[in-house]
Amino acid sequence: MTGESILVVDDTLVNLKLLMAILNASGYRVHTATSADEALVILKNERLRLVLMDIQLPGVDGLTFTESLRRDPAFEDLIIIAVTSFAMKGDREKALAAGCDDYLSKPIDTRALPGFIADHLAAGRRRS
Repeated sequence: MTGESILVVDDTLVNLKLLMAILNASGYRVHTATSADEALVILKNERLRLVLMDIQLPGVDGLTFTESLRRDPAFEDLIIIAVTSFAMKGDREKALAAGCDDYLSKPIDTRALPGFIADHLAAGRRRS
C-alpha cells in the first residue's frame, strides 16, 4: 500500500530521520512531528492512515495523546502504533489499553518495518 500517508511522532531527531528515510524508500509519504501539539495540527490538516507514536513525548505523552485521539470520531479509523525505547513489562498492555493498535520497541527492526506497516494498512484499524 505504498503512497499512503504516515505520521511519525518522536521527539528525537535521529529517530525521525531514520524512520522517514525507511518509509520514504518504501513509497510512503511521511509527515513528522516532535510533540502531540504538532501532531494534532498535522492530523487535522492531512489525510493520514497510520501514526507511529513515541510513548515518551515532551508535554503530553504518546499514550495520553492516543487516548484523546480515540475520543474524537474524526480519528476512529486512524491506525496508531506505539513506539518506545523504554520497553518494560506491561508496556504493550498499557499501549493497547490506551487505544493503540499495536506496539513496537526500539531499536526497531528496520528491515521488517515496511512489511509491518503494510500489514497494518492492509488490515485497517482493529476495534475492540
